[in-house]
Amino acid sequence: MPFDSKNSCYVTDKVELYLKGLITARADGKCTVTVTKPDGTKEEGKEFKDADIYEMNPPKYDKIEDMAMMTYLNEASVLYNLKERYAAWMIYTYSGLFCATVNPYKWLPVYDAEVVNAYRGKKRVEAPPHIFSVSDNAFQFMLIGTSFHGWLDVMDGLL
Repeated sequence: MPFDSKNSCYVTDKVELYLKGLITARADGKCTVTVTKPDGTKEEGKEFKDADIYEMNPPKYDKIEDMAMMTYLNEASVLYNLKERYAAWMIYTYSGLFCATVNPYKWLPVYDAEVVNAYRGKKRVEAPPHIFSVSDNAFQFMLIGTSFHGWLDVMDGLL
């Protein structure tokens, strides 16, 4: 379904938590929505309370590396972004200063010496999200004597 900035949305779902939808009508605090299921099938005419509708970000934000850049930072958008990144084995995602990790429950080659070297001395924006970026940036701030307690608090949580 094409993106419509005024009507594209997420709706609550008992199984998936949130599903993509397109609002087709609004009245009396309720919306009629065409819902897209995970298998791509559409269910038309479903009615939801306004409280169960969440704004959707434009497609340019799909799989975004830093969720702080999203137009709509709501639970549905965050979960959708993390699920999409996880499906592509992108297990690290920034949200402002924080680096969120989704456990892949399998071994990925993301902790070897080659990866460490790829992040060494780089600014956060110069490489994809990774815990090595967070730790190397904290180390660099420490070396130059910058008081940057946010990074150090994150590192303290890892030890």
